[in-house]
Amino acid sequence: MMALFYLSSSILGLYPAGVLFQKITLAGVGLLGGSLGLAIRQRGLAARVDGLVRRGASVAECEKLGVVDHATRDPQQAARNADLIVLCTPISQMREVLSPMLPALKPNAIVTDVGSVKGSVVQELEPMVARAGGQFVGSHPMAGAEKMGPGAARADLFVNAVCVVTSTPRNAPEAVQRVEGFWKALGANPLRLAPDLHDDLVSRSSHLPHVVAAGLVNCILSPTHPKEQEMLCANGFRDTTRIASGSPGMWRDIALTNRGYLARALGVFIEDLQEFKLAIENGDSKVIEEFFERARQRRDQWSGQTSSPSPE
Repeated sequence: MMALFYLSSSILGLYPAGVLFQKITLAGVGLLGGSLGLAIRQRGLAARVDGLVRRGASVAECEKLGVVDHATRDPQQAARNADLIVLCTPISQMREVLSPMLPALKPNAIVTDVGSVKGSVVQELEPMVARAGGQFVGSHPMAGAEKMGPGAARADLFVNAVCVVTSTPRNAPEAVQRVEGFWKALGANPLRLAPDLHDDLVSRSSHLPHVVAAGLVNCILSPTHPKEQEMLCANGFRDTTRIASGSPGMWRDIALTNRGYLARALGVFIEDLQEFKLAIENGDSKVIEEFFERARQRRDQWSGQTSSPSPE
């Protein structure tokens, strides 16, 4: 019987062609939630898009910007009759935001998220949603920007972006397929990974670069340097450190939640830098050139194999 529920509703003739869900609720309508809302509405993937917000001023702002059909501060109103709920809040707030929504959860509703860490999120939220009669399937779209808020939302944010979908033995296969279909309909490329493997990989490809960018800014723009220092920071510095303008609270949560994998990635990176520092001190031109050549080859190969990813 459960499999019947997860059949595409458009195939069964319940929804208009193209509509994947009757109602989608976005819990948190900032950059990612707002971009989801714009993309869902532009592509006609839901008959209705609701947004759950925390501030009264956000209700009017979200509706004025057109990122949702209706915004509310009432968790149960937001959850009521939703076929899909997407948690778009910082990781540390997901449990707090989801808990009051669960009493109104529709039977067999799907809950997913956009969090950058999956292991702890899945472990905490999956049983909560299961007890309420729904399915939690974790997601992480590899897309974002340093700007925040619904005013920075873009309908094309997820186009060509890889979106990791984490499945577990507790998930109905059809629920996982619907979440993958949702991201694919937004223009993303779903990739199914186990939660822990995801956290290991993004600790290097996403979390470490943010730490490095922030470290460069803190070091180079330190007030201990002469005032002329920042005048000599040109495009290379600007491009390398763009992501350091991201939300400090969000990245604090990510660093702490994925601290095991991130600490290990930092350790390897520091060792590599120490080896390069030693080569500099010894004037070893061969090692220095090999360092830059290896990086050039690897990046050029990666760049040639991938489509233009969304900034993240």
